[in-house]
Amino acid sequence: MLRGEWVRSGVLLFIGFCAVSMSGCGDDAKSASQSNAPPPTVQVAVVQQRDVSLTSEWIATMDGFVNSQIQSHVTGYLVRMDYREGSAVRKGQLLFEIDPRPFQATLDQNKAQLTQAQAQVGQTQAQLAKTTQDVNRDTPLAAAKAIAQSELDNDRQAQAGAAASVAAAEAAVGAAQAAVAQAELDLSFTKITSLVDGVAGIAQAQMGDLISPTTVLTSVSQVDPIKVYFPISEQDYLKAQKTQIGGKAGQVLPLEGVSLTLVLADGSSYPFPGKVLWTDRQVDTTTGTIRVAAAFQNKSGVLRPGQYGRVRAVTESKHNAVLVPQAAVTELQGSYQAAVVGADNKVSIQNVQVGSQVGSDWIVTQGVAPGDRVIVGGMQYARPGVAVNPQPVSAAPAGGR
Repeated sequence: MLRGEWVRSGVLLFIGFCAVSMSGCGDDAKSASQSNAPPPTVQVAVVQQRDVSLTSEWIATMDGFVNSQIQSHVTGYLVRMDYREGSAVRKGQLLFEIDPRPFQATLDQNKAQLTQAQAQVGQTQAQLAKTTQDVNRDTPLAAAKAIAQSELDNDRQAQAGAAASVAAAEAAVGAAQAAVAQAELDLSFTKITSLVDGVAGIAQAQMGDLISPTTVLTSVSQVDPIKVYFPISEQDYLKAQKTQIGGKAGQVLPLEGVSLTLVLADGSSYPFPGKVLWTDRQVDTTTGTIRVAAAFQNKSGVLRPGQYGRVRAVTESKHNAVLVPQAAVTELQGSYQAAVVGADNKVSIQNVQVGSQVGSDWIVTQGVAPGDRVIVGGMQYARPGVAVNPQPVSAAPAGGR
């Protein structure tokens, strides 16, 4: 019985030894297979160096180049609306009409009063002519003692009174003429016209309403060109006003000389460039921004007051900037790194300092040099010292890795 247990134990030891031997052989085969495997394929891009232009972008709102509030100069009842709301109107085009009958009646009354005043002038002038004749006749008679001196004095007093009456009548004529002119002006104000070429808004009054000079009837906005307002930070404003040529920062362009691009709410770019008109006189202390006004041509009328968009402009130029694709740069705890493939096709991890973004690239100021190859695809193989098979980013990688 003991002999049988000993035989079984020996068989088990033999089987375990064979299993261990076979496992060791498998590990050796696996290691040999890995050492003979081709290096993993990665996609690389070459670090570029060229002159670039940096752009800035600001939120913008649009407004009419001229916004005219249409109001009446007189009080009356609205009897006509002579335009289509939301349509283009011309300067001088009739928009509204107030009932003209009361103003026509006032004009006719003032014309009648003018006629009376003119007739009164004729009467007083005739009286003045008579008194002047009396003075001329009695003056030599009084000198010859043919009539009493008091009679001549009365004639002269009557002449002075007639002259004063003529002056008063002529003044009344002037007042009547002014009243007629005012009545004619009031009558003309019953026809309310547009003051500018533009787009007329929705009417704020309806036929039959009693309107006064304080009533806003509608608004007309000149939309070609159209104004675009956008706020820029105080820092951007100061940077845009400086010009540095030949320095490390490159050349900073004055804001007034920059061509502006307008990006609409749907993401499309407006096909016509704009220009800066003026900059506000002060910085808003609550926001730290300063308001800038620009103008864009708008012959098609697609831009309307109240629209939102984004204004984009080239505000800085950099000479010989080093550009690295954003896909090649990774951020780790506030620092940036790039995987560089050396001449021996081995990977090294470099710390880089990034600046502004230019399209899909970073401007890198330290860490890589023009001509370096950086990994942009297959980052899982980007380990220090690992040999890789670099392929240009434009070419499809060989194999199925």
